[in-house]
Amino acid sequence: MVGIHASTPDAVLDALFLPLSDGSLLLSSDARVLFLRARDGFRLREVAKRDWLCEQSFKPFAEALTRSGLTVGEAADDGRFDLVLVLPPRQRDEARAFFARAAHHADGGGIVLACVPNAEGAKSAQADLTALIGTVSHVSKHKCRVFWGVSQSSARDASLQSSWLALDRLQPNAAGYLSRPGLFAWDRVDSASALLAMHLPDDLRGHVADFGAGYGYLASQIVARCPHVSSIDLYEAEARALEPARLNLQQAIRASGRDIAFDVHWHDITTGIDQRYDAVVSNPPFHQGRADLPDLGRAFIARAANALVSRGRFLLVANRHLPYESTLSAHFEQVHTVIEQDGFKVIEARGVRA
Repeated sequence: MVGIHASTPDAVLDALFLPLSDGSLLLSSDARVLFLRARDGFRLREVAKRDWLCEQSFKPFAEALTRSGLTVGEAADDGRFDLVLVLPPRQRDEARAFFARAAHHADGGGIVLACVPNAEGAKSAQADLTALIGTVSHVSKHKCRVFWGVSQSSARDASLQSSWLALDRLQPNAAGYLSRPGLFAWDRVDSASALLAMHLPDDLRGHVADFGAGYGYLASQIVARCPHVSSIDLYEAEARALEPARLNLQQAIRASGRDIAFDVHWHDITTGIDQRYDAVVSNPPFHQGRADLPDLGRAFIARAANALVSRGRFLLVANRHLPYESTLSAHFEQVHTVIEQDGFKVIEARGVRA
């Protein structure tokens, strides 16, 4: 029998629902329930009712919830719930914004219930919720800390809640791009993307796509550095990145003085693309948590090849150690390493294999 470890999503879900299964919390049959950063799993499917509202901004996770028959959407600002479940993210400012939202939606005596693996800052997360709403209870399971408390305006720190809600608002990062906590390299330009931007060919032209666009840095650099690009599509699986990406690209187009068509898509690249492009650029994600997942990058390569016209160009940046060359050679006739620097490599591939 395989044990349940805290690193698995089902283990975190199992721990999250412990107060409901052991009687620490009682939930009426008609309770209104909101699940922030919901993730699909056996335990959720076992417990949840169809009228529970699950929020999830990461496209693959949202689609998994939908496939399981759960209601996926976004709570109205004035929505109030008897129970608000939260799986806080690692990034602390982003997590605090989620706690503030949870307290808001549970206002009037609803319960905020959260779970964090011990190795991902569980004690700090519990301390944050305590600072916000007051008394918090907790239990432990599967190397996770589960904690909960009642959200009442009389006990809540209203000033703290207001400041934490503001953490999710768009803000300029160190490079001047609009971003928000929790996005990849949200407060800066990451070194890999900067290296790719420096080596974008100035003869890049036509209809271009950015796979895994984040807050829009690479797409903005394409506009600034590649005068023959006529249109650009951004694809990003994290919905929280779409608004800053759109605004950053609009600013880049204004600064260029050119009329460039563009669109921003909430999309999981690994499921494929229907459009065809003259060029695709990408700094693909290659890890989840602390584990490398090179298969994700390989999937981006395969989807890029499928999305390109026959003589299209693919420009990729990746950590030097990631073994992408064989996958690139399987999909493209020409594969050329443009530069290796500071632990990264920029690769250009041309000529899609039939």
